[in-house]
Amino acid sequence: MTLQRFSPALGCLLALAAGVLTTLTASPFELWWLGPVAVGLVYLGLHGLTPGQAALRGWCYGVGLFGSGASWVYVSIHDYGYTGVPLALFLTGLFVAGLALFLAATLWLYRLVTGPRLAFLSFAGAWVLGEWLRTWLFTGFPWLLLGSAHVDSPLAPWAPIGGVYLLSLITALTGTLGVECLRRRWWAAAPIAVLWLAPLALPAQWTTPAGDPLRVALLQGNLPQLIKWTPEGQREAARTYRTLTLAQPDDVDLIVWPEAALPMLEEEARPILERVQSNLAPDTALLTGILQRDGSGLYYNSVIGLGNAEGEYRKAHLVPFGEYLPLESLLAGTIAFFDLPMPTMTPGAEGQGPIHAAGTTIGNAICYEIIYADRVAEQARGAELLLTVSNDTWFGRSIGPLQHLQMARLRALENGRYLIRATSNGVTAIVDPQGRVTARAPQFETASLSGEAVPMAGLTPYTRTGSWPAWLLAALMVLPGLRRRPTG
Repeated sequence: MTLQRFSPALGCLLALAAGVLTTLTASPFELWWLGPVAVGLVYLGLHGLTPGQAALRGWCYGVGLFGSGASWVYVSIHDYGYTGVPLALFLTGLFVAGLALFLAATLWLYRLVTGPRLAFLSFAGAWVLGEWLRTWLFTGFPWLLLGSAHVDSPLAPWAPIGGVYLLSLITALTGTLGVECLRRRWWAAAPIAVLWLAPLALPAQWTTPAGDPLRVALLQGNLPQLIKWTPEGQREAARTYRTLTLAQPDDVDLIVWPEAALPMLEEEARPILERVQSNLAPDTALLTGILQRDGSGLYYNSVIGLGNAEGEYRKAHLVPFGEYLPLESLLAGTIAFFDLPMPTMTPGAEGQGPIHAAGTTIGNAICYEIIYADRVAEQARGAELLLTVSNDTWFGRSIGPLQHLQMARLRALENGRYLIRATSNGVTAIVDPQGRVTARAPQFETASLSGEAVPMAGLTPYTRTGSWPAWLLAALMVLPGLRRRPTG
């Protein structure tokens, strides 16, 4: 057995292990240095395979990645989807196997159109193009992207330049170059050194303060998900958030309640909100997640402002099977599991502006939206502060909420903005423009997190351009490896 050839079974086993290693790069493990190792294990011996064999290896990697890193799906389905263990296991397995097809397709296409020439470049480029495909195809699922682990690594200064996909590209290229080093092609060590040492010369901060720090209070109600939408849960939610809000000092600038803090429609919550607003200090703003219904009977997952705030934001990127049912005409009434616990949501309009609150402009992302880097960058272009509200109760006590926070931290770093994150039961946190958590509430407790967030002016290179330069670079890296048609 050599680095070039080993049995297909061993190759699939290594790919499966590589997927698990990629999960270990993410929170709560944060072993970011395993990323290049995982890529190297997939890259090893790949060019001795047919496209079909490569697809199988990619699928095994995906099963390892999502089977370990997205295992929280089982919690959502079993604990809160009212399904038995066998069905929950089946649906979770189906979810994992389906997502793994993205990796299978990436490696199949890579082996179909490329050869061994400059493979270390073309493979890294193909990897990132596969991540791009997974971000948008079938509404997308950009969870556990290779670059998301590097918010705390030496590569972090690349994030404001090219975002998560540039981080993925550098990580993948490090992995393939590392394999070339193992093959005693020592020249490969030089570009690795450049990629990892260059951040020492990059600016530490691309944005500047736009005003005085805001005193913020993020409220975490910790209401049980299983009773939240019952009359008892609605009363408890109203009592909890009203009490936590009244306990805030008069000098707080901004109070934030999480996603759907009051489990009712805005029209039903209005009397409660008006009583809370009447007790706010004149200069205090309150933002809350709420469900809205318009005059046409359409429902929206929204953020609205009270007191010293104006404007609203409606969630534009919805969660399939959680907030709406794809192919509803075919599936509705046939699978009881897909009965949603709330009305089917309607996506908000694209290009929504910021909310104005406490004298600053706030870009918004509701729950799942924070994992979409380009969507957050679009919001950041017109905002001085970023806000995400979420209900991570669906994750239970799994690793999901910690992964979710890590991706939110990377959005702050990419855009050079403070990010405030209010959740139902954690992880509620304040993140600075370097992606560092400056304040954090304990999980699974009723809490009020107080701290400061500074409005920031200026745009990072990534905020200006979004991800397309990294995607273009990835495509250009694939080109030299394309198979040449024989002439004559």
